[in-house]
Amino acid sequence: MYRTHNNGELKTAQLNQNVRLSGWVQKIRNKGFIIWIDLRDRFGITQLVFDSERTPKTVFDAAEKLGREFVIQVKGQVIERESKNPNLPTGDIEVLVEDLVMLNTSKTPPFTIEDKTDGGDDLRMKYRYLDIRRNPVKDKLIFRSQVTMAVRNYLSDQNFVEVETPYLIKSTPEGARDFVVPSRMNQGQFYALPQSPQTFKQLLMVGGLEKYFQIVKCFRDEDLRADRQPEFTQIDCEMSFVTQEDILNTFEGLTKHLIKKTHGISVENFPRMTFEEAMKTYGNDKPDIRFGMKFGELNEIAQHKEFKIFNQAELVVGIAIPGGASYSRKEIDKLIEWVKRPQIGAKGMVYVKVNDDGSFKSSVDKFYDEKDFKAWAEKTNAQPGDLIAVLSGKANETRAQLSALRMEMGNRLGLRKPDEFAPLWVVDFPLLEWDEDTQRYHAMHHPFTSPKAEDIDLLESSPGDVRANAYDLVLNGNEIGGGSIRIHDKNMQSRMLELLGFSEDEARKQFGFLMDAFEYGAPPHGGIAFGLDRLVAILGGQESIRDFIAFPKNNMGRDVMIDAPATLDDDQLKELGLELKMGKK
Repeated sequence: MYRTHNNGELKTAQLNQNVRLSGWVQKIRNKGFIIWIDLRDRFGITQLVFDSERTPKTVFDAAEKLGREFVIQVKGQVIERESKNPNLPTGDIEVLVEDLVMLNTSKTPPFTIEDKTDGGDDLRMKYRYLDIRRNPVKDKLIFRSQVTMAVRNYLSDQNFVEVETPYLIKSTPEGARDFVVPSRMNQGQFYALPQSPQTFKQLLMVGGLEKYFQIVKCFRDEDLRADRQPEFTQIDCEMSFVTQEDILNTFEGLTKHLIKKTHGISVENFPRMTFEEAMKTYGNDKPDIRFGMKFGELNEIAQHKEFKIFNQAELVVGIAIPGGASYSRKEIDKLIEWVKRPQIGAKGMVYVKVNDDGSFKSSVDKFYDEKDFKAWAEKTNAQPGDLIAVLSGKANETRAQLSALRMEMGNRLGLRKPDEFAPLWVVDFPLLEWDEDTQRYHAMHHPFTSPKAEDIDLLESSPGDVRANAYDLVLNGNEIGGGSIRIHDKNMQSRMLELLGFSEDEARKQFGFLMDAFEYGAPPHGGIAFGLDRLVAILGGQESIRDFIAFPKNNMGRDVMIDAPATLDDDQLKELGLELKMGKK
């Protein structure tokens, strides 16, 4: 037996008991005649004491040779600490060691294994197995496990069936780039790793399962950022004989359950907002509604004067920054430089200070008067003491720029509180979006999304105006889930693929199996997929997903710990039939 107790559970109730503990050496304090060691495992820390008068000499001598992160087993008696530590659950006791077994030695770690470490991101990713020993990372992985278990329990209670779908599938041209896997047995042919189990879960609905879920790995070969990884995990769900309302109600229930389970908070309000309203009011389709700063469109009241920048703009739009009237000119100039950064792309910013006495001070005073500024204040809901920030230009670009500024100010002003949860459904997305480069339509979600029934006639006359029977669940300014009611009719699916530029032969080659299945009594069905990594991070009070993944990739898509991706040797390439294609002779 390596241990009778873990290192986080001993209290005064166990005084005078003989116990056996195992773990890693966290800290050593050697006073010459007495040695204290903090012994750590996943559950906590227990202080060990080696006393030259009470501990056997051979054991005391062995303790003097220990180093940080050595793995040891000890046997001893629980005694009361003279100097108690109220910050530790085990801080009232210590273990007087009478026997010590060294289970393994350790090299000196390249960074300190403590909550606050001296290791940078790259170093900690290289030695991720050491980083996991630190509480901030370990606790996030345990939290992820708890969320995952809560998801499984909730969906199982709702009669969902968990089904695994294949990882080696067929590449499709829609969506992000696929990761491909060469087939040794079918040389010159390739599998693709799934970006989602979309068609398989639809086939499971044809198969009559009615309620399916899967916590599944998905893969996308795309550019990375803090909340994106080449491999990620989805909570993938599908239901038969449902409307959009049924799905929204079901997964509101799941979201409420998770927030309650993880934080003890009851969230009842799940407002709904159309895609068009979200773009006009917040500048993006995943708005953070924990705070205001709603957009005020100013075209009608700002384009009647001689200010050419506004007059030539497609859109003039502003927000009111709370308390911003107190900003100095230097602070406002820094804000203007912030929006002009390449990442944001604005050419400048007009500002209006709404003074406490109701007067106005602006960077465009010579073009506008008090009456104009009062109208701007009404449009942006600016109060005395606020700063109106105004951007202008092409409509879509300007909305995106002002949205970035709104989120930045939300962060700076402490309005995006991690322990406050504000879910939102965004609905009525466009079914299709036009791509100028390819001169054809692309599916805004995917090719299997059903159009709104009342918009079907527009497919022939005005495809760009058709709304999708689709919905996204947004939490604190992040999309955590998205889905749609699916097409379940072969003719409608064929028409959709035609609109997306597929020839009849291409549609048959890529999706013939699905359309064949629709001829055998496919039920009406729909579903949703949650991004588990992002959901867990937001529930954990953060937006970066990396620390909630056991072994993440870096921003270049590399695993620096195992050094992947890596080259293959000539024999492997030859076996796969790839040696000539890779330039090998």
